[in-house]
Amino acid sequence: MGDLIDLGGEARGYLAVPESGSGPGVLVLQEWWGLNPQMKGTADHLADNGFVALAPDLYRGELAGHDEMDKAGHLMTTLPADRAAADMSVAVDHLLTLEAAIGDSIGAVGFCMGGLMTMLVASLRGEVAAAIPFYGFPTSGEPDWSGMNAVVRGHFCENDDFFPSSAARDLEHRLQAMGKDVEITFHDEGHAFMNETDPFGIYNAELAAELWPQIFEFFHEQLS
Repeated sequence: MGDLIDLGGEARGYLAVPESGSGPGVLVLQEWWGLNPQMKGTADHLADNGFVALAPDLYRGELAGHDEMDKAGHLMTTLPADRAAADMSVAVDHLLTLEAAIGDSIGAVGFCMGGLMTMLVASLRGEVAAAIPFYGFPTSGEPDWSGMNAVVRGHFCENDDFFPSSAARDLEHRLQAMGKDVEITFHDEGHAFMNETDPFGIYNAELAAELWPQIFEFFHEQLS
């Protein structure tokens, strides 16, 4: 199990370290519910598989339950973009300076809103060398993609009411045209198919069991 830590100012995050005491650093970016137990469990899962995982608390203590979709939407849409970017950048700096986090680059993985944030932090911080966004990407107000150095391997949904697959394909093609190493796999699933707490009743345990080892392998390869 990890611990909540201060990142400086009002920023904080949940840090999970592998039993070995060290490993590649990976940023874990929350769904629109906030830094809830499921998201902390995701960081723990990465730590159990050899990574130093840090999940910044982008809502700074605010949470929405799975029966509070209006609140979750409000928290996401009112999250100050500059504050979120600053908190993610502070988290990147913290990982890079941690003795436990080996190497001079990190990975990032996120789900739903966190998929969007994964793309953003990869564009903002060149030290993010590997990124795995799940069913989330900027649909408006895109960042300057020129600073993105990360190898991106996304997993999106064919049937997504929140982040349409057509727009995701368009973004993939535009980034590839810029020379970015971006590949997105589209699954015949609905939004949030990786969340084992199943907020929308569409969790696919078999697919999740298939993808998690791929996530670990990708990060170990890119961050070794």
